[in-house]
Amino acid sequence: MGGFNKSLGGGFSDWPELELIFFIHILIFYFITLFGNTAIIALSRMDRRLHTPMYFFLSHLSFLDLCCTTNTVPQLLINLHGLDRTISFGGCVAQLFIFLALGSTESVLLVVMAFDRYAAVCRPLHYTTIMHPLLCQALAIASWVGGFLNSLIQTGLMMAMPLCGHRLNHFFCEMPVFLKLACEDTGGTEAKMFVARVVIVPVPAMLILGSYAQNARAVLRVKSVAACRKALGTCGSHLVVVSMFYGAAIYTHLQPKDSYSESKGKFVALFYTVITPMLNPLIYTLRNKDVKVALWKLLGRAAATG
Repeated sequence: MGGFNKSLGGGFSDWPELELIFFIHILIFYFITLFGNTAIIALSRMDRRLHTPMYFFLSHLSFLDLCCTTNTVPQLLINLHGLDRTISFGGCVAQLFIFLALGSTESVLLVVMAFDRYAAVCRPLHYTTIMHPLLCQALAIASWVGGFLNSLIQTGLMMAMPLCGHRLNHFFCEMPVFLKLACEDTGGTEAKMFVARVVIVPVPAMLILGSYAQNARAVLRVKSVAACRKALGTCGSHLVVVSMFYGAAIYTHLQPKDSYSESKGKFVALFYTVITPMLNPLIYTLRNKDVKVALWKLLGRAAATG
Protein backbone atom coordinates (compact mmCIF):
# COMPACT_ATOMS: atom_id res chain seq x y z
CA MET A 1 0.00 0.00 0.00
CA GLY A 2 1.63 3.17 -1.14
CA GLY A 3 -0.43 5.64 0.82
CA PHE A 4 -3.81 6.52 2.19
CA ASN A 5 -5.98 9.25 0.72
CA LYS A 6 -7.73 10.78 3.66
CA SER A 7 -10.47 12.67 1.87
CA LEU A 8 -11.38 14.40 5.07
CA GLY A 9 -10.07 17.94 5.07
CA GLY A 10 -8.57 16.92 8.40
CA GLY A 11 -11.45 14.50 8.89
CA PHE A 12 -14.20 17.10 8.48
CA SER A 13 -14.46 17.66 4.71
CA ASP A 14 -18.10 16.61 4.96
CA TRP A 15 -18.61 20.06 6.51
CA PRO A 16 -16.33 22.34 4.40
CA GLU A 17 -17.99 25.48 5.75
CA LEU A 18 -16.72 24.54 9.23
CA GLU A 19 -13.10 23.84 8.29
CA LEU A 20 -11.86 27.38 8.99
CA ILE A 21 -13.71 27.46 12.32
CA PHE A 22 -12.25 24.09 13.26
CA PHE A 23 -8.77 25.22 12.23
CA ILE A 24 -8.84 28.38 14.38
CA HIS A 25 -10.30 26.72 17.45
CA ILE A 26 -8.07 23.64 17.30
CA LEU A 27 -4.98 25.82 16.86
CA ILE A 28 -5.94 27.86 19.94
CA PHE A 29 -6.65 24.69 21.94
CA TYR A 30 -3.30 23.25 20.84
CA PHE A 31 -1.37 26.28 22.08
CA ILE A 32 -3.26 26.20 25.40
CA THR A 33 -2.41 22.49 25.69
CA LEU A 34 1.27 23.14 25.04
CA PHE A 35 1.41 25.98 27.56
CA GLY A 36 -0.64 24.28 30.29
CA ASN A 37 1.10 20.93 30.24
CA THR A 38 4.57 22.45 29.87
CA ALA A 39 3.82 24.70 32.85
CA ILE A 40 2.81 21.67 34.96
CA ILE A 41 6.05 19.87 34.12
CA ALA A 42 8.19 22.95 34.78
CA LEU A 43 6.49 23.79 38.09
CA SER A 44 6.70 20.17 39.29
CA ARG A 45 10.45 20.25 38.77
CA MET A 46 11.24 23.78 39.93
CA ASP A 47 9.17 24.14 43.12
CA ARG A 48 10.21 21.95 46.05
CA ARG A 49 6.72 21.97 47.52
CA LEU A 50 5.59 20.07 44.43
CA HIS A 51 8.23 17.36 44.79
CA THR A 52 5.59 14.84 45.84
CA PRO A 53 4.37 11.57 44.26
CA MET A 54 1.15 13.24 43.10
CA TYR A 55 2.97 15.87 41.05
CA PHE A 56 5.61 13.39 39.91
CA PHE A 57 2.87 11.32 38.28
CA LEU A 58 1.03 14.43 37.12
CA SER A 59 4.14 15.59 35.25
CA HIS A 60 4.22 12.22 33.48
CA LEU A 61 0.54 12.65 32.58
CA SER A 62 1.26 16.13 31.22
CA PHE A 63 4.15 14.80 29.13
CA LEU A 64 1.86 12.07 27.76
CA ASP A 65 -0.76 14.67 26.82
CA LEU A 66 1.88 16.80 25.10
CA CYS A 67 3.10 13.83 23.06
CA CYS A 68 -0.39 12.55 22.27
CA THR A 69 -1.75 15.85 21.00
CA THR A 70 1.45 16.56 19.03
CA ASN A 71 1.14 13.14 17.40
CA THR A 72 -2.24 14.04 15.88
CA VAL A 73 -3.02 17.77 15.93
CA PRO A 74 -0.30 19.12 13.55
CA GLN A 75 -1.42 16.61 10.88
CA LEU A 76 -5.03 17.62 11.53
CA LEU A 77 -4.20 21.33 11.11
CA ILE A 78 -2.36 20.64 7.84
CA ASN A 79 -5.36 18.70 6.54
CA LEU A 80 -7.80 21.40 7.59
CA HIS A 81 -5.66 23.97 5.78
CA GLY A 82 -6.04 21.86 2.65
CA LEU A 83 -2.31 21.62 1.91
CA ASP A 84 -2.04 17.83 1.93
CA ARG A 85 -4.61 15.22 2.85
CA THR A 86 -2.54 12.08 2.40
CA ILE A 87 -0.25 10.08 4.62
CA SER A 88 2.12 7.26 3.74
CA PHE A 89 1.44 3.74 4.93
CA GLY A 90 4.58 3.81 7.10
CA GLY A 91 3.61 7.17 8.56
CA CYS A 92 0.11 5.90 9.30
CA VAL A 93 1.41 2.80 11.09
CA ALA A 94 3.86 4.94 13.08
CA GLN A 95 1.08 7.31 14.11
CA LEU A 96 -1.10 4.37 15.12
CA PHE A 97 1.69 2.78 17.17
CA ILE A 98 2.58 6.02 18.97
CA PHE A 99 -1.07 6.85 19.70
CA LEU A 100 -1.77 3.38 21.09
CA ALA A 101 1.43 3.43 23.14
CA LEU A 102 0.69 6.82 24.69
CA GLY A 103 -2.97 6.00 25.31
CA SER A 104 -2.11 2.64 26.89
CA THR A 105 0.56 4.26 29.05
CA GLU A 106 -1.93 6.87 30.26
CA SER A 107 -4.43 4.13 31.09
CA VAL A 108 -1.89 2.39 33.35
CA LEU A 109 -0.64 5.69 34.78
CA LEU A 110 -4.16 6.68 35.87
CA VAL A 111 -4.30 3.44 37.88
CA VAL A 112 -0.98 4.36 39.51
CA MET A 113 -2.33 7.82 40.34
CA ALA A 114 -5.44 6.20 41.86
CA PHE A 115 -3.17 4.04 44.02
CA ASP A 116 -1.36 7.18 45.15
CA ARG A 117 -4.70 8.76 46.16
CA TYR A 118 -5.70 5.52 47.92
CA ALA A 119 -2.49 5.60 49.96
CA ALA A 120 -3.02 9.30 50.80
CA VAL A 121 -6.64 8.86 51.91
CA CYS A 122 -6.71 5.35 53.40
CA ARG A 123 -3.14 5.09 54.74
CA PRO A 124 -2.20 8.69 55.58
CA LEU A 125 0.16 7.77 58.45
CA HIS A 126 2.13 5.40 56.21
CA TYR A 127 1.87 7.44 53.01
CA THR A 128 5.51 8.56 52.83
CA THR A 129 6.66 5.01 53.52
CA ILE A 130 4.37 3.45 50.92
CA MET A 131 4.98 6.02 48.17
CA HIS A 132 8.76 5.85 48.36
CA PRO A 133 10.56 7.67 45.51
CA LEU A 134 11.99 4.39 44.23
CA LEU A 135 8.52 2.85 44.09
CA CYS A 136 7.18 5.93 42.29
CA GLN A 137 9.91 5.67 39.67
CA ALA A 138 9.29 1.93 39.27
CA LEU A 139 5.53 2.49 38.83
CA ALA A 140 6.15 5.23 36.24
CA ILE A 141 8.55 2.99 34.29
CA ALA A 142 6.07 0.10 34.48
CA SER A 143 3.36 2.37 33.03
CA TRP A 144 5.52 3.28 30.04
CA VAL A 145 6.73 -0.27 29.45
CA GLY A 146 3.21 -1.70 29.75
CA GLY A 147 1.79 0.92 27.40
CA PHE A 148 4.38 0.38 24.68
CA LEU A 149 4.14 -3.40 25.03
CA ASN A 150 0.37 -3.27 24.54
CA SER A 151 0.80 -1.03 21.50
CA LEU A 152 3.44 -3.35 20.05
CA ILE A 153 1.06 -6.32 20.35
CA GLN A 154 -1.92 -4.55 18.81
CA THR A 155 0.06 -2.88 16.03
CA GLY A 156 1.77 -6.19 15.21
CA LEU A 157 -1.60 -7.94 14.94
CA MET A 158 -2.89 -5.07 12.81
CA MET A 159 0.07 -5.31 10.44
CA ALA A 160 -0.53 -9.06 10.01
CA MET A 161 -4.06 -8.43 8.71
CA PRO A 162 -4.57 -8.11 4.92
CA LEU A 163 -5.75 -4.56 4.20
CA CYS A 164 -7.57 -3.32 1.11
CA GLY A 165 -8.18 0.24 0.00
CA HIS A 166 -6.32 3.48 0.47
CA ARG A 167 -8.96 5.67 2.07
CA LEU A 168 -9.29 6.37 5.78
CA ASN A 169 -12.41 8.29 6.75
CA HIS A 170 -10.77 9.96 9.71
CA PHE A 171 -8.33 12.75 10.57
CA PHE A 172 -5.67 10.40 11.95
CA CYS A 173 -4.77 6.71 11.85
CA GLU A 174 -6.86 5.07 14.55
CA MET A 175 -7.48 1.36 15.17
CA PRO A 176 -11.29 1.19 14.49
CA VAL A 177 -10.82 2.93 11.12
CA PHE A 178 -7.87 0.69 10.25
CA LEU A 179 -10.00 -2.40 10.97
CA LYS A 180 -12.57 -1.30 8.41
CA LEU A 181 -9.90 -1.73 5.69
CA ALA A 182 -9.53 -5.46 6.41
CA CYS A 183 -10.00 -7.50 3.23
CA GLU A 184 -10.98 -10.82 4.78
CA ASP A 185 -12.72 -12.26 7.79
CA THR A 186 -10.26 -11.50 10.57
CA GLY A 187 -12.34 -12.66 13.52
CA GLY A 188 -9.48 -14.52 15.19
CA THR A 189 -7.06 -11.61 14.98
CA GLU A 190 -9.71 -9.11 16.06
CA ALA A 191 -10.55 -11.30 19.06
CA LYS A 192 -6.92 -11.21 20.18
CA MET A 193 -6.83 -7.43 19.72
CA PHE A 194 -10.08 -7.11 21.67
CA VAL A 195 -8.58 -9.02 24.59
CA ALA A 196 -5.58 -6.65 24.55
CA ARG A 197 -7.94 -3.67 24.61
CA VAL A 198 -9.95 -5.15 27.48
CA VAL A 199 -6.75 -5.58 29.50
CA ILE A 200 -5.71 -1.99 28.93
CA VAL A 201 -9.10 -0.19 29.22
CA PRO A 202 -11.88 -1.79 31.33
CA VAL A 203 -9.55 -3.61 33.73
CA PRO A 204 -7.72 -0.41 34.79
CA ALA A 205 -11.05 1.41 34.98
CA MET A 206 -12.41 -1.23 37.38
CA LEU A 207 -9.26 -1.07 39.50
CA ILE A 208 -9.65 2.71 39.77
CA LEU A 209 -13.32 2.40 40.74
CA GLY A 210 -12.37 -0.16 43.37
CA SER A 211 -9.72 2.11 44.86
CA TYR A 212 -12.15 5.03 45.01
CA ALA A 213 -14.77 2.87 46.69
CA GLN A 214 -12.20 2.30 49.43
CA ASN A 215 -11.47 6.04 49.49
CA ALA A 216 -15.18 6.81 49.89
CA ARG A 217 -15.47 4.40 52.81
CA ALA A 218 -12.46 5.99 54.49
CA VAL A 219 -13.82 9.52 53.96
CA LEU A 220 -17.22 8.59 55.41
CA ARG A 221 -15.53 7.43 58.60
CA VAL A 222 -13.83 10.81 59.05
CA LYS A 223 -15.77 13.17 61.29
CA SER A 224 -13.81 16.27 60.37
CA VAL A 225 -15.50 18.34 57.64
CA ALA A 226 -12.17 19.93 56.68
CA ALA A 227 -10.53 16.53 56.26
CA CYS A 228 -13.43 15.34 54.11
CA ARG A 229 -13.18 18.39 51.87
CA LYS A 230 -9.44 17.93 51.49
CA ALA A 231 -9.86 14.26 50.55
CA LEU A 232 -12.63 15.03 48.08
CA GLY A 233 -10.56 17.83 46.57
CA THR A 234 -7.53 15.64 45.95
CA CYS A 235 -9.59 12.77 44.53
CA GLY A 236 -12.25 14.71 42.64
CA SER A 237 -9.96 16.08 39.94
CA HIS A 238 -8.53 12.63 39.26
CA LEU A 239 -12.03 11.17 38.94
CA VAL A 240 -13.01 13.82 36.37
CA VAL A 241 -9.94 13.00 34.25
CA VAL A 242 -10.61 9.26 34.61
CA SER A 243 -14.23 9.67 33.52
CA MET A 244 -13.30 11.62 30.39
CA PHE A 245 -10.45 9.30 29.41
CA TYR A 246 -12.12 5.93 29.93
CA GLY A 247 -15.51 7.09 28.65
CA ALA A 248 -14.03 8.04 25.28
CA ALA A 249 -11.74 4.98 25.18
CA ILE A 250 -14.54 2.51 25.89
CA TYR A 251 -16.80 4.10 23.26
CA THR A 252 -14.09 4.05 20.60
CA HIS A 253 -12.24 0.81 21.18
CA LEU A 254 -14.70 -1.64 22.74
CA GLN A 255 -17.61 -1.56 20.33
CA PRO A 256 -17.88 -4.03 17.40
CA LYS A 257 -16.28 -2.98 14.14
CA ASP A 258 -19.59 -3.04 12.24
CA SER A 259 -21.33 -0.75 14.73
CA TYR A 260 -18.56 1.88 14.77
CA SER A 261 -19.86 5.20 13.41
CA GLU A 262 -17.13 7.10 11.57
CA SER A 263 -18.90 10.47 11.83
CA LYS A 264 -19.46 10.14 15.58
CA GLY A 265 -16.00 8.61 15.98
CA LYS A 266 -14.38 11.74 14.55
CA PHE A 267 -15.94 14.00 17.17
CA VAL A 268 -15.18 11.59 20.01
CA ALA A 269 -11.57 11.41 18.76
CA LEU A 270 -11.49 15.20 18.53
CA PHE A 271 -12.53 15.29 22.19
CA TYR A 272 -9.76 13.01 23.50
CA THR A 273 -6.99 14.24 21.18
CA VAL A 274 -7.65 17.99 21.48
CA ILE A 275 -10.03 18.83 24.33
CA THR A 276 -8.97 16.41 27.09
CA PRO A 277 -5.21 17.19 26.91
CA MET A 278 -6.09 20.87 27.19
CA LEU A 279 -8.46 20.39 30.14
CA ASN A 280 -6.26 18.08 32.24
CA PRO A 281 -3.91 20.84 33.52
CA LEU A 282 -6.89 23.08 34.31
CA ILE A 283 -8.78 20.32 36.14
CA TYR A 284 -5.79 19.40 38.29
CA THR A 285 -4.69 22.95 39.11
CA LEU A 286 -7.85 25.08 39.12
CA ARG A 287 -8.47 24.55 42.85
CA ASN A 288 -4.92 23.67 43.86
CA LYS A 289 -3.33 26.31 46.07
CA ASP A 290 0.18 24.84 45.87
CA VAL A 291 0.24 25.07 42.08
CA LYS A 292 -1.20 28.59 42.12
CA VAL A 293 1.45 29.76 44.59
CA ALA A 294 4.21 28.11 42.57
CA LEU A 295 2.91 29.68 39.35
CA TRP A 296 2.71 33.19 40.80
CA LYS A 297 6.16 32.72 42.28
CA LEU A 298 7.54 31.70 38.89
CA LEU A 299 5.81 34.62 37.15
CA GLY A 300 7.17 36.98 39.80
CA ARG A 301 10.71 35.76 39.13
CA ALA A 302 10.22 36.18 35.40
CA ALA A 303 8.91 39.74 35.86
CA ALA A 304 11.79 40.64 38.17
CA THR A 305 14.33 39.24 35.71
CA GLY A 306 12.68 41.03 32.83
